[in-house]
Amino acid sequence: MATDRSIKNLIFDLGGVILDLSVETTLRSFADLSGIDTATVKKLFVTSKGFEAYEKGEISDDEFRDFVKRLYNISTSNEKLDACWNAMLANIPIKKLELLQTLKTKYNVYLLSNTNNIHVHYINNTLLPRIECNSLDDFFHRSYYSHQMKKRKPDAEIFQQVLEEGNFRPEETLFLDDNSDNIKGAGKLGIKTVHVVNPDMIFDYFNEQ
Repeated sequence: MATDRSIKNLIFDLGGVILDLSVETTLRSFADLSGIDTATVKKLFVTSKGFEAYEKGEISDDEFRDFVKRLYNISTSNEKLDACWNAMLANIPIKKLELLQTLKTKYNVYLLSNTNNIHVHYINNTLLPRIECNSLDDFFHRSYYSHQMKKRKPDAEIFQQVLEEGNFRPEETLFLDDNSDNIKGAGKLGIKTVHVVNPDMIFDYFNEQ
């Protein structure tokens, strides 16, 4: 695919775009821990408001842990619960970090992620030290996390905040995400989009420069 030459600003999603993500691994871990079948665990994950509330920073880490323990009737340590929650965060390929470093010399490169404090802490303190990096933020000119913003994709206000604070024109901005709802949300504001349907799509896209 050909890169749009009018683009000056890049906004990347994290999971499924930069970071290898497997939500199913966390759901299986919760099933193993609780004794509840995986289908029921998944249904509760999708329908229970606590997960979204945590992404929006409306509840604390400990309140989130208590919510999950109640939801799945789990009696375990916070450490084991966090390990299950973080199990979905598989890997950050070094070649993607190298790509981001290259793109930073040509574009304004931002991160916009629906995430939470436990995940960010795990990424910065467990995943990245494996490749001798201090912080995910180092690979972006600015990082935006839903739990800090008290907003989440695909709502318009989270995109508007990034555009306004970056002084970005929507037509000069490209948003890359693996979630179709998030892509639609950005598109409604005039932001150009790439729906990342497989993890290596970003290489195909930017290799056309």
